[in-house]
Amino acid sequence: MPAAEPKTLFIRTYGCQMNVYDSERMAELLAPLGYRMAAAPDDADMIILNTCHIRDKASEKVYSELGRLRRLREVRAAGGKRMILAVAGCVAQAEGEEMLRRAPFIDIVLGPQTYHRLPEMIARASRVSGVPVLDIEFPPIPKFDALPARSGAASVSAFLSVQEGCDKFCTFCVVPYTRGVEESRPVDQIVAEAEQLLAQGAREITLLGQNVNAYHGDGWSLARLIRRLAKLPGLARLRYTTSHPSDMDDGLIAAHGEVEVLMPYLHLPVQTGSDRVLKAMNRQHTADDYRRLVERLRATRSDLALSSDFIVGFPGETAADFAATMALVDEIGFASAFSFKYSPRPGTPAASGLDPVREAEKAERLTVLQARLEAQRREFANTCVGRVLPVLLEKPGRHAGQLLGRSPYLQPVHIEAATARIGDEVSARIAAAGPNSLAGELAVAEADA
Repeated sequence: MPAAEPKTLFIRTYGCQMNVYDSERMAELLAPLGYRMAAAPDDADMIILNTCHIRDKASEKVYSELGRLRRLREVRAAGGKRMILAVAGCVAQAEGEEMLRRAPFIDIVLGPQTYHRLPEMIARASRVSGVPVLDIEFPPIPKFDALPARSGAASVSAFLSVQEGCDKFCTFCVVPYTRGVEESRPVDQIVAEAEQLLAQGAREITLLGQNVNAYHGDGWSLARLIRRLAKLPGLARLRYTTSHPSDMDDGLIAAHGEVEVLMPYLHLPVQTGSDRVLKAMNRQHTADDYRRLVERLRATRSDLALSSDFIVGFPGETAADFAATMALVDEIGFASAFSFKYSPRPGTPAASGLDPVREAEKAERLTVLQARLEAQRREFANTCVGRVLPVLLEKPGRHAGQLLGRSPYLQPVHIEAATARIGDEVSARIAAAGPNSLAGELAVAEADA
């Protein structure tokens, strides 16, 4: 069989880690067709925008980027070269037909559950130029069964999708409509992919899911899966994201104290500190439920650090509701957090909220919240100064002799480490905390080795 003609592929990824994983898998899927990754879109034979629909601005960014790519496509066509333009991900799933109406020059629109069929979509688009391919179904055969084995060199820190979709139906969220209901991959399939990633150079694996701690593949819990993966040779670190407080069961809490490779850093979204707003969001937990859960986690592992998500300005949120959020933030203390103004997503129950919060009020509350969260982030970073932390080295630093790695708490750490190598986990004494990263040096025992 003759080798496929070399072509170039550029993928721009928006949004969550799941999209990063999906983009990697699409690239692997297209490699047998001759596609090799390009660093920029300018000379690519195919461009894929892998989109996110969580925020309104994220959706509009996609349409803005499509306008730029349309001009690039016209330039390529004038030179006698065709460029295939595809839009994947959650915006494609939610707005497929509307997207083709707004941007009829797109060749392929595909949802997150159908990208395993991308080779046949390309063949269809190539055969009938000018007729777009739309594939946003939820196929009966799980896409993971149709994907090839992982190929190529893996990053030191790799993503592995174990669960997709969500059954919680938070009133602000589009995930159940774009990713579907909760589906968990079989255990053997996950273990095999983890082994492939480790064989290709990964040292850390992050397990992904829209609601990852609802994992139930083959009747296993996430805690049992974590304990199975922890036995794999070569695995130095294990993480998981994103979690729902209602699915943090006893076994998973215990794993944080008993599984050595499970990092002491947990992203656990709470969204708001107001019980009234939590109920309107259909979060299925109260603020006190969250507090008690954090108490149990910290009792299990005292060095556990937390990250969270917050939404301000949800319809009907009052000053008292916002004050409850601020009180929760002060009580819990977060090493990092993501915070956003509420933006209505079409088709979600909250989008028809009858008591919207004024934009100016949303902006003011967000400014106050982000200032408090940033102060907590800096405070946590400063507590690391003077400590010796394990740092997994991932890539070259800003200058010769420097490497960049991550602490157990996902903080970037710049280390003067001429004797170390990418992929090593080293002990580093943290010397300073900057605005976005830590600076350190190899601990004496390692430096003298």
